[in-house]
Amino acid sequence: MRITHRLALLPLLFLTILCTCVRAQTFVTPVNDIVSGRESIQPIALKPAPLRAADIMWQKRTWRVIDVREKINHTFTYPPRPLVNILLDAATDQKIQLYSPIDDKFSTPLTELDRQSIAGMPDTVPVYDGDGEFLGNEVIARDFDPATVTRYRVQEVWYFNKKTSQQDVRILGIAPIVDETDEMGNVIYERVLFWAYYPGARKALAEEMAYTVGNDAGNRSWTDIFDSRFFNSYIMKESNIHDRRIEDYLPAGRDRLLNSQAIEAEILSKELDVWSN
Repeated sequence: MRITHRLALLPLLFLTILCTCVRAQTFVTPVNDIVSGRESIQPIALKPAPLRAADIMWQKRTWRVIDVREKINHTFTYPPRPLVNILLDAATDQKIQLYSPIDDKFSTPLTELDRQSIAGMPDTVPVYDGDGEFLGNEVIARDFDPATVTRYRVQEVWYFNKKTSQQDVRILGIAPIVDETDEMGNVIYERVLFWAYYPGARKALAEEMAYTVGNDAGNRSWTDIFDSRFFNSYIMKESNIHDRRIEDYLPAGRDRLLNSQAIEAEILSKELDVWSN
């Protein structure tokens, strides 16, 4: 009798063990790629080579414009993480300091109030209760639209290092630009939102992956984009005695583009001039 009773319990015991195994089954964590780890990068910004003032034989400061509407520059407007949002978020997290566009010398740090009003002055809207009675006005901050940034201004210094006998360039600052328009949609002027001091932002930018146009297997940080110059741009100004931009002495169109290309060609030829001399 006792053996028969134990045999009757065997199916119930087997079912209990089976249910326990099913509950303990582990599922594979989905990876939105054919390999894992590609969505992360090595957050290291290599320090630039040491440079002494005595080693600089020649230098020229230029200001260039990156138009994000060009296909090659679409990385700057990658919707999930455009560059302007990366800079603003890094400033919010106190990883970098942003500077006022009052000048391009990084002389005036941007205050918290200035940073919050980048999207424009807050709107004042009336508030009513359920019966339509006026309760007062409420100040509502505007949400910044990163799609309004159409260009970036980059300030850089080209130099010839006599110690290494090489010509090189170092970026000093990055500034997003938006177009201010009238009621008819006509552009009135361009507005610089802020300046980011690039040497101080390199570490934060090294922690952010940049979309690589034409290669989904690309794994570049924003520091790689700028240091390796994976962008297209044109020079809008070179250092000069009158501090003039190209647009100040040439009409819009072909003449400005040719002058910009001539300035760049002259800079690149300096290294050859040094070697030929």
